[in-house]
Amino acid sequence: MKNKKMITLGFASVALSMSLLFAPSLLAESSPKSDETSRLQSLAKFTKVLSIVENYNVDDVTIEELIDKALDGMMKNLDAHSNYLTQKDYKRLQVQTSGEFGGLGITVGMKDGALTVIAPIDGTPADKAGLKSGDIILKIDDKSTISMTIDEAVSLMRGKVGDPIDVTIVRKGESKPLVIHIIRGIITIESVHAKIINDDTLYIRVASFDKKVAHDVAKEIQKRTKTTKGIILDLRNNPGGLLDQAVDLVDLFVDSGTIVSQKGRNKKDDKTYSATSNSTVTEVPVVVLINGGSASASEIVSGALQDHKRAVLVGQNTFGKGSVQVVLPITDKEAIKLTIARYYLPSGRTIQAVGVKPDIEVAPGEVKTHKNEFAIKEADLKKHLEEELVKVDGKKAETKEDKKANKDIITPEMLNKDIQLKEAVDIIKALVIIKG
Repeated sequence: MKNKKMITLGFASVALSMSLLFAPSLLAESSPKSDETSRLQSLAKFTKVLSIVENYNVDDVTIEELIDKALDGMMKNLDAHSNYLTQKDYKRLQVQTSGEFGGLGITVGMKDGALTVIAPIDGTPADKAGLKSGDIILKIDDKSTISMTIDEAVSLMRGKVGDPIDVTIVRKGESKPLVIHIIRGIITIESVHAKIINDDTLYIRVASFDKKVAHDVAKEIQKRTKTTKGIILDLRNNPGGLLDQAVDLVDLFVDSGTIVSQKGRNKKDDKTYSATSNSTVTEVPVVVLINGGSASASEIVSGALQDHKRAVLVGQNTFGKGSVQVVLPITDKEAIKLTIARYYLPSGRTIQAVGVKPDIEVAPGEVKTHKNEFAIKEADLKKHLEEELVKVDGKKAETKEDKKANKDIITPEMLNKDIQLKEAVDIIKALVIIKG
């Protein structure tokens, strides 16, 4: 099998195959002679321990099992995202990157040592069952998640379509753990959804960064170029995905300058991704919605647009995953996933363990409204003049009833159920007025 690597930006979500030839610094490099003695002594120590355990452990353990355990322990102790992929794990990762699989539809990560829901994927069984970003998973069916790796958890949550699973979680604000009952389903991710607000604001929801995100977003913008005065880019609960798509998405809004840079231990791994003017498709005002479930690639997009002063960020601080992992095959059936670099935004600031802070912090919730039952308006008067329907381009304007029936339109009633989105719409209005 030809050696390949996969660059991953999401939390066990999406990966990109690339030739290992593009990362020569990941291969064995010459070490100073002064280090050789230390290296040999360390290898001798490892071999000695291996031999002792093989011969004297209370249970019979094969040398293959001991090596697998040693590799697993070594990778786990590097960082939260590096790990050893057995034949089963490696196969699962390859299935996972195909874009369609059976499971719950959540992205998980390790936060403060606990298995945490980063984000439920829109429209999936987990989303419909009510799992939320920030939920800490205590048990998967009857198995505790203490000391469990992300890959082990994903393996347990995947299963036959139609099979039930119970996930026990701890949620902020709840006095006791909650048990969420979910039926596994086919997880097919539709990453880009577009709707219209107030006839002139384009709302684009990006659920994850798959291989077509930038193309699909550009298509939605170009479809409505004449009528769009502002764009709301919703990256809430977006767990990340492909780096090239994050770069290309920023490039749709920015003419020039750095989008993101990658810096690792080896200078050969350092890269800088820049914007080009010929990729820009719009200059209208932009507001980006973010929250604690916005991670990795979505943090690169929101942070880069913020640094370029190209968008106003609304919502809550993002998750804070600013590292890149590569999947390196070590045999035809096994591999390691290794963290090789950190990402830095155009200003030079890091995302790792810090996240991206919104310009305007808004907690999730509904808009509280109070209806005055005693207020009288023109429409309440006897024999008031009827509303005049204005024709636009020769067509009758949509009535309130028409808009309610149109699934591609976000109504004022819908906005009142999402205070973060309502705030974003109000900011777009102000930016449009200022721009003239």
